[in-house]
Amino acid sequence: MPVRRRRSTTLAAAVATAAALGATALAGLGATTASAAERPLNGYELTWGIKQSYRTYVGMFGGFTPSGGASQAAGNGAFTFVDGAGTYDSSGHTVDLAFKGGLVSRSAAHGFEITFSDVRFDSKAGEVTADLKKVDTSQGAPKITEGDDVPLATVVVTREMTDMATTLTAEAGEYLGSASYAGAAGDPLTVAKTAAPEPSPTPTTSAPTTEPSPTASQTQTSEPQPSATQSSTAAPSPAATAGTSASPSATASATATATRAPAQGALADGTLGWGVKESFRAYVVGDIAKGRVTVSGGATQAGGNGAFTFTDATGTYDTDAGRLTASFRGAVNFKGHESNGAYGLDLTLSNLKATLDDGTGQLTADVDSLGTRTEGVVLADLKARSADLTARDDVITVDGVAATLTGAGAKVFGNYPAGTALDTVDLSVALGEDAQLPGGGGTGTSGGSGGTGGTGGMGTSGGTGGSATTGGSTVGGAGSTTGGLTGGSLASTGSDLPGPALGAAAGVAVALGAGAVFAARKRRSRA
Repeated sequence: MPVRRRRSTTLAAAVATAAALGATALAGLGATTASAAERPLNGYELTWGIKQSYRTYVGMFGGFTPSGGASQAAGNGAFTFVDGAGTYDSSGHTVDLAFKGGLVSRSAAHGFEITFSDVRFDSKAGEVTADLKKVDTSQGAPKITEGDDVPLATVVVTREMTDMATTLTAEAGEYLGSASYAGAAGDPLTVAKTAAPEPSPTPTTSAPTTEPSPTASQTQTSEPQPSATQSSTAAPSPAATAGTSASPSATASATATATRAPAQGALADGTLGWGVKESFRAYVVGDIAKGRVTVSGGATQAGGNGAFTFTDATGTYDTDAGRLTASFRGAVNFKGHESNGAYGLDLTLSNLKATLDDGTGQLTADVDSLGTRTEGVVLADLKARSADLTARDDVITVDGVAATLTGAGAKVFGNYPAGTALDTVDLSVALGEDAQLPGGGGTGTSGGSGGTGGTGGMGTSGGTGGSATTGGSTVGGAGSTTGGLTGGSLASTGSDLPGPALGAAAGVAVALGAGAVFAARKRRSRA
């Protein structure tokens, strides 16, 4: 039997309490307590990924289908809902917006289909809600659960309304199918104005151009004197110009000639930065595989379950022909799906090798999967943004090389089809013993160094960050928000519409009551 859930009177009372407490505090700060003056808003969009580990879970065995103008970013990314319209309370500096577009999350393998619609953002309550319908067929007969204005997450409202930290609710856990999501960090949420701003009704800036021409004295003080000054300072004598330009040029030319590496030869060193695939890393350490990622043999991993850096390159280069072959030390192991001490996933990649020839090439590795070793597996086809392999200070750097999963690579990873875009590859190789490689190692792109999911942060993956060392890294826990206020007001920025801006005093005032909303919801979830 369908179950429909609407906000309880307890929550409504809590919201009213929050507003009352906020108004009282504002009065104490000398702010007005006049009734709200609401103005219509339109042309906004909301971008939110819910939770990266949830998208990874669905994406491994199903997928998402946006509709009605909604969209999803490439690479199983965040969702964007459009045509946001609602009201702006110019007294409390808060917005209440409803967005168009729907989303279906479906996995036939797990027997569920969840439909999201009527997504809303309320900055005063500090929450994002949606109408939800879940059809669960995992136990045979369909079980349907429906709810209007279901609170999915509390939001730490910020001044810019950009990358606002979110915390998933108990209701979100119920619909998404995991009680562990309740209280866990969600993906950051952004609300942005997309419509073109209306022209100013009083274009006073054009008035000076229609005024009579300035007096002679004004003209002479504003033009001839600055011109004379500019001429005398900007045009040195020919002798000075020749003296200052010739010597550095000659010196630079001589230096370049003296230190220029041969056009071809053996590599002295180098690094390769690659994350394999961000969603795969998240899957391994997430709620499904519940595993870990471990690097060894000189490889390192960036913080927050980030990308890997492989080192000590050996190989050859030919800058004239645009050819590069480089092999790297280090290994990475992915392990998960543990049962009685045995693992359903135990995959090690080592001896990575990258080749480029006129901008295209391959990425290979030795693969050990569940004890079976295969050498030289072509994991990805590579495509650089340029065929040029110009060396600077005896270092060739090729960043952002596109990597596309091959048929052989698809067999290694199992659930990704051939042609899937992997994390990009960053290459940096030294042509001489004295060459200095860029510091910090490679970052790949997705989940780069020190990035999402960092320790104690509100990373995209929504978990507590992993180690930034050569050891294992685990993400997907119940991350924590860092500062900010759950609920808040958007202070005026000189116009009558929300800027993006958060008034500190007003934000504190509303937050005094916003805690009551969250506390009431937690009490309700325990009931």
